[in-house]
Amino acid sequence: MNKRKPDDEFARINLSFFRADGAETIVWCPESRTAVATQHPSRRTLQTDEQSNVRETLRPKAEKQAASPIATVEPAAELAEKHFTIFYGDTGYSYDSMLGDYLATAKEMVVEDPYVRLSHQVNNFVRLCETAVRRGTIKKISLVTSFEDEEQRRDVEGKLADLAQSLLEFDIVMDWRIKGALHEREIRLDNGWLVKISRGLDIYQKPQSWFELGASDLNLRKCLETKVDIFRVKSSTGN
Repeated sequence: MNKRKPDDEFARINLSFFRADGAETIVWCPESRTAVATQHPSRRTLQTDEQSNVRETLRPKAEKQAASPIATVEPAAELAEKHFTIFYGDTGYSYDSMLGDYLATAKEMVVEDPYVRLSHQVNNFVRLCETAVRRGTIKKISLVTSFEDEEQRRDVEGKLADLAQSLLEFDIVMDWRIKGALHEREIRLDNGWLVKISRGLDIYQKPQSWFELGASDLNLRKCLETKVDIFRVKSSTGN
C-alpha cells in the first residue's frame, strides 16, 4: 500500500518481528528502502501496552535490566549538486541511478526535450516516467517537445496518450505541449532541482540485439557521449 498509494495514509509504516528475547527488529522491504516516508516512520515500536506487559512477565530478570534495542535507519544523506561526464560506451548511468534521489521528494516534473519523436526516444521518456513512479511522490508530469511534421506528431501523440492513461493508474497526471524552435534539454523539478542533459533523454546506444544485457536494464546499457549536470535553482517548474 505504501508503494501504490504513497500519501500520508499508508506512508508511515513499519514491518517488524519480535525475537525470542523480546527485542523488536524492523525489516525494510527492498522496494521501500529509498522511500522517504518509509525510512522515517512515525512509530518507534509496534508493541502495545498489553504486549509489553506480557513480555516483561516472561523476560528473564537479567534482560529486564537492559533496554530492548530497536533497529533504526540512518537519515538519508542530504542531496548535493552532481555533474556526470559520460563517455561513449560507458555503462551504469540509468535515469534511476542518476536522478532517482532527486525525484524522491518532487511532486511535479517538467521535461523539455525537442527530440521525443522516434519510437526509441518515446521509450526513453517512458523509462523516465517509470523512475518517477518507482520513487512514489510525483503527481504531475509535463512534456514540452517539438515535431518535424503533422504525421509524426499524430503518431507520437497516440503513444503519449497511451502513456498518460497508464500513469493515471498511479494517480499521476501527464500533459504535453508543442513548442517551436525548442533548444533546451532539461528536467525541472518543483523541489528546486534542475537537470541539464546535453543530449536530452536520448543518451543510450541502440543494443545490437534486444536479447543482450542492457536491452531492458538501463544500468547495463551502453551510453552515448554526454554531460549531465544536476543543480539547485530557486524556481524549477515554471514555463
